[in-house]
Amino acid sequence: MEAGFSMSSMTDIIFLLLLFFVMASTMSSPNDIKINLPQSRANTSTRAVVAKVSIDGEGNYFVARGNARPERVQPELLENYIMDLVAQDSTTYIALHADQDIAYKEVVRVLDIANQHKLKLVIATKTAKQ
Repeated sequence: MEAGFSMSSMTDIIFLLLLFFVMASTMSSPNDIKINLPQSRANTSTRAVVAKVSIDGEGNYFVARGNARPERVQPELLENYIMDLVAQDSTTYIALHADQDIAYKEVVRVLDIANQHKLKLVIATKTAKQ
């Protein structure tokens, strides 16, 4: 009688682990853009978001619809991109995720777009530590 090691059970376990991690990673929608949000004492949130506009620390703009993966957008094309997203849905909320260290003019650009087109805008913050 010869002692041996069966690899079939090991491959089954590896396959199940791979399947689990693939399924788990597609269920979550992490924000791939590293943004250091400013703090706020407000605890309210909104669920109806048409477009999520993110501005990272280098001033790059990203736009995502709902939980979709953010796409990088040139600043001069931002207004058209937002209006295309809003045209697809009657709820007109925009969530602005801006890094706390960017120039104020970058935030004002998005505020101006929302104001010109009468869109509702929510500014994202992280909860302040008490």
